[in-house]
Amino acid sequence: MDKINYSFGLTSTELGKLWVTYTGNTMAKCVLGYFLSQVDDEDIKNVLEDAFNLCESIIDNITTIYKQENVPIPIGFTEEDVNIDAPRLFSDRFYLHYLKYTSKAGMNIYTIAIPLMTNTDIRDLFIRILHSTVELVTQVNDVLMQKGFLIKPPIIPIPEKVEFVKKQGYLNGFFGNVRPPHALEITHLYDNIENNVTSKALLIAFSQVAKFEEVQKFLIRGKEITTKHIEAASQYLNRDNLPSPLLLDDLVSTSTFAPFSDKLMIWHKIDMFSMKVRTYANALSLNGRRDIGAMYTKFIMDIGIFVEDGANIMIDHGWMEQAPQAVDRNKLMKE
Repeated sequence: MDKINYSFGLTSTELGKLWVTYTGNTMAKCVLGYFLSQVDDEDIKNVLEDAFNLCESIIDNITTIYKQENVPIPIGFTEEDVNIDAPRLFSDRFYLHYLKYTSKAGMNIYTIAIPLMTNTDIRDLFIRILHSTVELVTQVNDVLMQKGFLIKPPIIPIPEKVEFVKKQGYLNGFFGNVRPPHALEITHLYDNIENNVTSKALLIAFSQVAKFEEVQKFLIRGKEITTKHIEAASQYLNRDNLPSPLLLDDLVSTSTFAPFSDKLMIWHKIDMFSMKVRTYANALSLNGRRDIGAMYTKFIMDIGIFVEDGANIMIDHGWMEQAPQAVDRNKLMKE
């Protein structure tokens, strides 16, 4: 993605989305730089290089905006947060699953940003970022498919005719006759399991190498929550003889030498768990069964508590960088 020049004022929405995009991509650059130092497979290396270059391009473009608008450049994550000489922590195959997992999260940020942008230059930037991320995740899927690593979502019969729901029992889940899940319910069950399978493997790796005991305990707790979510969601597919994504735990090595700072690892998981709230809520909005809806509601509650506890750890260590915020008028009046 080419570098663009800008001249404009920034709204709160633009400041917020630029901040989270910049910070997230400084983190991703650290992670991908480490992956590139370890990868052997040339096809996977090419995908990682494209992802790394995209991160650099996004960071450069947003840095240009910050400089022109005299906005303090966030610290985000730097070379101090990664050790590319650390022993291998993941197999090459994991890198592809990781890119798919994080690309989906990135697309969520960018698609929400675009309709909210009032400045055409900023909007065009996010359109370009979204387009590049779509190309990247398409490339990832192609390589997963070529190497036999992509497990396709479940196959269901094509309807013979259009039908309408005739009975309230369609919404049953806990009692009475419970229908099989419909296509959208299957889609989001599968997608959330796929995300959680990658998240679990990442949590296993991070908890193996974390230096601070409270960070390690937090990451282990995240793994336990994620495992429960995988098992609960998989049951709704398996009970109707539909397959669920396979675990990736075996793609984590036995290394206990940290390639990343505890700050990066805990921020990464807080960020991705926060994204789960959105994917669970999206699944809940398209769901038609009471039992599945109750499951997603419980999931969201689990994550809300977990993310808050993680934020408290970051605050205690002085790791939480503050996003741009509105003026505290009450404080101004007292000065």
